[in-house]
Amino acid sequence: MKSNAASPRVAQPVPRDPHKPRKAVGMIAADRPPRRWIGALGVASFVLVWHLLALRIDSASTLATPVAVLLAFVSMLHEPFAGSTLGFHLLASLRRFGSGFGLAVLLGIPLGVAMGWFRTLDAAVKPAFDLLRFIAPIAWVPFAVLWFGTGFGGPVLIIFTGAFPACVIGAYGGAKLVDGRLLEAARMLGARSGRILLEVVVPSAMPAIVAALRVAAGNAWQSLVGAELIVATSGLAYIMVRGQMNRTIVIVLVGMLAIGLVGLVLEWLFRHFERYVKRRLGSAAA
Repeated sequence: MKSNAASPRVAQPVPRDPHKPRKAVGMIAADRPPRRWIGALGVASFVLVWHLLALRIDSASTLATPVAVLLAFVSMLHEPFAGSTLGFHLLASLRRFGSGFGLAVLLGIPLGVAMGWFRTLDAAVKPAFDLLRFIAPIAWVPFAVLWFGTGFGGPVLIIFTGAFPACVIGAYGGAKLVDGRLLEAARMLGARSGRILLEVVVPSAMPAIVAALRVAAGNAWQSLVGAELIVATSGLAYIMVRGQMNRTIVIVLVGMLAIGLVGLVLEWLFRHFERYVKRRLGSAAA
């Protein structure tokens, strides 16, 4: 006896378009891009805690509120403090930073590449370099004072000692990690050592060099603060010293805020420069 019930239909799989990218399956939280509002929420939380703590302490000579710091920051843009406006102190700090960092780049990058390429130079320089690079930049303050006093050269020396090791290490690592197949191909084509260095080693090491510049810039800016706290008569950190001497904590916080903002700008610039270089090198390789 035949049943009149209709047999269930089996669903046929829909063919996937080969040109359509597959969706990620099982994406974990670490793989998801962070949302932008999370950073803003973190900053807002920090400012709120700072404000509540300042109200709790209720002492202008111990901790100022964020509003008071912001008002003082705007006021110091056109009203002189410690002989100059905030803009002049910023330019003085940037001049020292540019000189010390620029000198570290001009000497450190070529030295690092040369050490990575020439084994004899590496064996001769590396022991002394490894000894000196572990000396903190602030330890050079006595030499800066004895050699340059409170002039322009003292802070530049300290900034240089902060940025120089990162430049050398980054360039050295980039030169050491060049693909051996590229070197072998250049030798097979008859290229000499100098040409290989300029046309193969340096371009291949460029991503590592740019990453080293980013680290060196951060080290240089931090070293600048230590230098201006001791051997300077102008600059962002110098106004912090004057604020501490006058027991005006709001001035100290204005200097700290300006230093942090400049550091953020430097980080943003070097991070985008690093991405630009990697993108250009990737398109050139393709």
